[in-house]
This record gives sequence, C-alpha cells and structure tokens, in this order.
Amino acid sequence: MNIVVGVCGGIAAYKTAHLVRLFKKTGHDVRVVMTDSAQQFVTSMTFQALSGNEVATDLWDEQQEAAMGHISLAKWADWIVIAPATANTLSKIAQGIGDNLLTTTVLASDARLALLPAMNQQMWASSAVQANVAELVQRDVVMIGPDSGEQACGDVGAGRMVEPEQALKELGEIWHQSWSGKLVLITAGPTLEDIDPVRFIGNRSSGKMGYALAEQAARQGAEVILVSGPVALKLNHPNTDLIHVRSAQQMMDAVQAQLESNEFDVFIGAAAVADYTPIQVSEQKIKKSEHVSDEMVIQLKKNPDIIAGVAAHVNRPQCVLGFAAETQDVVGYAQSKLARKNLDWIAANDVSQSEIGFDSNENAITLIGKDSTHTIKQASKTHVAKELLEIILKDLEGSIHE
Repeated sequence: MNIVVGVCGGIAAYKTAHLVRLFKKTGHDVRVVMTDSAQQFVTSMTFQALSGNEVATDLWDEQQEAAMGHISLAKWADWIVIAPATANTLSKIAQGIGDNLLTTTVLASDARLALLPAMNQQMWASSAVQANVAELVQRDVVMIGPDSGEQACGDVGAGRMVEPEQALKELGEIWHQSWSGKLVLITAGPTLEDIDPVRFIGNRSSGKMGYALAEQAARQGAEVILVSGPVALKLNHPNTDLIHVRSAQQMMDAVQAQLESNEFDVFIGAAAVADYTPIQVSEQKIKKSEHVSDEMVIQLKKNPDIIAGVAAHVNRPQCVLGFAAETQDVVGYAQSKLARKNLDWIAANDVSQSEIGFDSNENAITLIGKDSTHTIKQASKTHVAKELLEIILKDLEGSIHE
C-alpha cells in the first residue's frame, strides 16, 4: 500500500518517526510530507532515512513543482496519514484550505485520510476543534485518538497522540476489514416511558457504549443498523443506518422488524431499556393541584424483554450479546441473565463506579460466555468496543475455544 505520512508541528512528531518505521516493516511504501513547523521538531533527514524516499517539505520547491509534486503525491497515495495532526491542520482540512504542501496534497487526493490528533487538552476540548472533528468524521475521515494522560505542557487530559503501535493496529483493522460481510444489529441509549406529555421514566444511559460499538464495527467493514433511544450523540459512517426510537415498545418493534427482514450475524443489546412503563399515560400534563394527597401512585407494567425476544426469534442471529449494568454482585447477576435469556455473551459492568458508570467516557467490563470469560480493563469506550468486537469475531470464526 502507498501511504503518504503528513507530519505537523508538535512534540509528538518524534512518535511519527517510529510510525513510519512500522509502516515500512509491515510492507508499505511510505513518502513523507512535512510542514514548516514539523521541521522545528524532527529533521527531514530522519524521515528520509526511515522511509527510503526523499521527504517533501515545500510547496514552492521549483524542482518538485515542475512535475506538480503535490499532484503526483496525491495520485500516488492509497492513504494519507497525518501524525501528529495539530488543531491548525485539522481546521484547514475541515475548511478546505490548501496553503502548504500537506494540505494541498490532501485536497488534491481521493485517498482515504486518517488523522492522529495531538494538542493541548484544552485545545482538543474547545468547541471549534470539536466542530471540525465532527465535520471530518462526517466525511468519513478516520480519527485515531487522541489518548488521555500527561502532556508535554504539564496538563493532564485528552490530547496525546496515540502510540504508533496502536495506530498501526487500528489502521490494520480498517485495511483488513475484518468484519467485512457481517450484518450487525445494535441497540443503544435509554428508553423513555412517558407518564404525561412532559414527564417520563427512564434510565441514565448516554448511549456512548452502543455508539462506540456501532462505529467500530462499521469501521472494520460491517454493515450496522443501530436502533437508538434519545441521546445527544451523532453516528456518522457510511456503513451505518440509524433508527431513532423513544420507548421500549418502539425499540422492540424496530428490532423485530429488522429481524423479520434481514439475516443478522450479530445482535448487541447495549441499550438501557426501562424495565417498566406506566399503564396509563395522561394526554395532558398532570397538575400537582389535582391531587389532595402529597403522594401520587403510578401503576406500572413490565416492558417487553427485547434481548430475550431476539434470542428466541426464528431468525436468531448467530451471536446474541447483552449488557448487564449492575451495582452489586456484578458477575453473579450477569451469569444468571446469560443463562436465563439464552444469550451467547454478556458484558457485565459495574455502574456504581462513577469513572465507568453512566455518561462516563470510559468503561471496564467482564465479558462472559457460555464457557469462557474475558476481562476488558478500564479504557475509553472506543477501546473497550474494539476489544469486545475482537473477541466476538474470533467466536464467530470458531477459533476462540481452540
């Protein structure tokens, strides 16, 4: 594969040297483009030695541009990988600005683009940068990282460029499309059970775990249908189809409709479905003044068991995986749910821990199967999703118990 590696100005540029070495070691042809700022951190000679090719640095290099150097690079590349990708370069690419050799090459190329962001944690969290990231993801640009941790400036938070080995692993998963040909159905987020037009019963789910699973499966080649309760998240990937629902019954209906019309390989029930729903829903807002007593009783009935219905369906997917969000005896309750609902796997997580509980960006799960158990240590939900999918894929391919 032909890879153009773009290097921007940041202390993380030293990591890119190792990334180039890894690309070469795994059989790829690499050409490096450096911005002016990047050359303040690492010399072009370093990348020339590691890539085996002359390094391109100047849009105004008469010798290179006599042959339209940026156009030839753009046509040559199968992938363009920018590492580190600074806030400045992210902005330029998002806005279609081509004012240096790297950004001009990106604009002139139809190659897939991967960005490895690296910047101060406050810069990464800024609304402007996040808007640019969202725009780029919507265009199917691959974002790898950033990681969280201590930064060169002394701050701690998200913004560190991922390690080269991790970047190679994630890109390798995309290049090899390990989930290609698989059809996956996922539920995510909460369900909201209306009491009246302004009040509801629901669970404290952000949907982040389910969305991470959908995006990672799609990135690895799967066709994904995500049935989601109300969340403040976006899903942007060409291999995904998003179905919005509100209540448990609506989610059940959507899932059953999909099972009737498609042959799914995998179902992942990551939604936090409300166990009960009001028997009666008032058409008008219930007024506090209407009740003489200080107490109000709402009669509830059980909601349909979505995942048990999937496991018992005539078109049951090959693999049915559920989640068990518990606050005590996490593994015990999960094992009981696994057997009772005839699941293949269940992901147990302790939501009593605030750092991995509802609405957090990290998770840690115990993935329990009928005859094996795997521990996925605390990490970002994106990373947890990757590990979980890797285990499930091995199971689908029949190699996990060998």
